[in-house]
Amino acid sequence: MGCLSLPTIGLVLLCSMVCTVSGIGANWGTQTSHPLPPDTVVRLLRENGFRKVKLFDADYGALRALGKSGIEVMVGIPNEMLQSLATSMKAAEKWVAKNVSTHITSNNVDIRYVAVGNEPFLSTYNGSFLRTTFPALQNVQSALIKAGLSNKVKVTIPLNADVYASSTDLPSGGDFRADIHDLMLAIVKFLNDNGGPFTVNIYPFISLYTDANFPVEYAFFDGNASPIMDGGMTYYNMFDANYDTLVWALQKNGYGNLQIIVGEIGWPTDGDQNANNVYAQRFNQGFMSHISGQKGTPMRPAVQVDAYLFSLIDEDTKSIDPGNFERHWGIFTYDGQSKYPLNLGTINSGTLVPAKNIHYLDRKWCVMKPSAKLDDPQVQLSVSYACALADCTSLGYGTSCGNLDARGNISYAFNSYYQKNNQLDDACKFPNLSMITKSDPSVANCRFEITMEPYYGGAERILGRLQKPLSLVFGLILCLLTIL
Repeated sequence: MGCLSLPTIGLVLLCSMVCTVSGIGANWGTQTSHPLPPDTVVRLLRENGFRKVKLFDADYGALRALGKSGIEVMVGIPNEMLQSLATSMKAAEKWVAKNVSTHITSNNVDIRYVAVGNEPFLSTYNGSFLRTTFPALQNVQSALIKAGLSNKVKVTIPLNADVYASSTDLPSGGDFRADIHDLMLAIVKFLNDNGGPFTVNIYPFISLYTDANFPVEYAFFDGNASPIMDGGMTYYNMFDANYDTLVWALQKNGYGNLQIIVGEIGWPTDGDQNANNVYAQRFNQGFMSHISGQKGTPMRPAVQVDAYLFSLIDEDTKSIDPGNFERHWGIFTYDGQSKYPLNLGTINSGTLVPAKNIHYLDRKWCVMKPSAKLDDPQVQLSVSYACALADCTSLGYGTSCGNLDARGNISYAFNSYYQKNNQLDDACKFPNLSMITKSDPSVANCRFEITMEPYYGGAERILGRLQKPLSLVFGLILCLLTIL
């Protein structure tokens, strides 16, 4: 508030980066078979003191629910839309009018950023979006200018941390990736010229997941890791080192004052031996403590880290190509229940406030019949079918249900499919193998879910009406496969 009275331009620039921070944010992903109603999610955000939310698309229901909420919004454009926005100014103007202007003027949504794409330069995409991301960014910016919103709404591109690297394995060796160096400089200049932030996603967990030799303690913020010295800087955790590698990359190329937003940071709770509630709580609480009190990194000590936790809620239909952990990033379960204590430094005092008024289906589960034989030739086919159409990512070595026996694994798969299909009787008719029970088969930390009553909004309402015939079709397919 008193920032503009500071006498020097350098201090004004520095303070502007600090003053734009407004508490911790959250990523609200919607790749789930049973979404919470948008109003319930917005209440969950508000009651836990989140003041910012990052969306991956421009879902009308989510944006409408965010109206008059006091929550700042980053609205997203999926990668699949980049081509049309890059090649058509009219398409960009139409998108901005529908997804930004209307919500700001009619629904009082506090939209602050438009995220153009999501990690479009991941090396695993093999250059699919290299030619469309920057033109799309330019066209969306032009559309915001034409709509008279460019002073309020800024463009950005959430990028994976693999867009930069260090030639020396130290932050000071940081620069942008060689194959996209010129493109990155063009984007950085454009962001700088238009007041947009550099948004980066940083995941110490992924480093631990992909590198068996990664020092575990360096992923956390407890100060237990062997520090890394870089000139006069000392690094006790991977986050600071990664963040400052980006700072060095920006500084080397003439943009040392560009605002940085950490678009995603977090730790999953299942699907891998290192993904559990203990590590997730340790990481997220450590991160919150680390950035509290307007503390920054060694390269930017006076600039509080601006970040969005990933993520708010588990998403059971996310792609598991990166790993089974992808469906378990939430600090809340799919139904909005907290997984562990977490002090966000907001209105909560270490206890997350769960979602309220959640309505569940009946207390019944689909399990393997006691009389069914493990060596039945239909077991393998049925389990594969169930897991392909539901979610079995909690099964496996080191996971929450990793200690189940063979019958437990089969029951878990059957129940996952049964619950995903809203407990329809046809969804528990695996040939001579399954039965419905009212005895909870959960064991220790392995929870056999009971799903929520489905929420149907917009297109989902139509899908809900089709759900029973679709389930019958799936059953018919299963029968045909067993015959073959």
